[in-house]
Amino acid sequence: MHFMYCPVCGSKLAGRVLGDEGMVPWCESCNRPWFDMFSTCVIVLAVAPDGRVALLKPADRDYQYKTLVSGYMKPGECAEDCARREVEEEIGIRLGKLRLMETVWFPRGEMLMIAFIGYAESSHMTLSVEVEEAGWFTAEEAITQVHPKGPGNASHLLVERYLNEIRAGKA
Repeated sequence: MHFMYCPVCGSKLAGRVLGDEGMVPWCESCNRPWFDMFSTCVIVLAVAPDGRVALLKPADRDYQYKTLVSGYMKPGECAEDCARREVEEEIGIRLGKLRLMETVWFPRGEMLMIAFIGYAESSHMTLSVEVEEAGWFTAEEAITQVHPKGPGNASHLLVERYLNEIRAGKA
């Protein structure tokens, strides 16, 4: 989101050079910058005790590919807590170990996705109303079920990383 008006006082923002940042929107009344904002989300490759991965189809989208558990972070929430919450809310799975993999910029949604691999304590799923269907797949099956590799495709990236770890004997 690019600010044109100050969200605090409503004044029209002017550009101001701010060090290495270059020109940024500036509120003369509040004497502060308003940097562009974007949503922050988590995406989680949930791994069952037997090594299979959870894939789902969201209920609110007409989407031909399956995806991983994902969701928006709430104010005051750390990424790890958000990852655990989203997996439990969407597929009813509690995670034990959680491993940060990387961050991925998702250009279509203009969001930063924080990618995790989470290890499930059980494989029994209870789906939320947000999920039309979900299931457990081997990594080899999963790589063919998610959207093909491309810029910002965190689902494919995570499944591919996990599959490579399996092949290298590290998973």
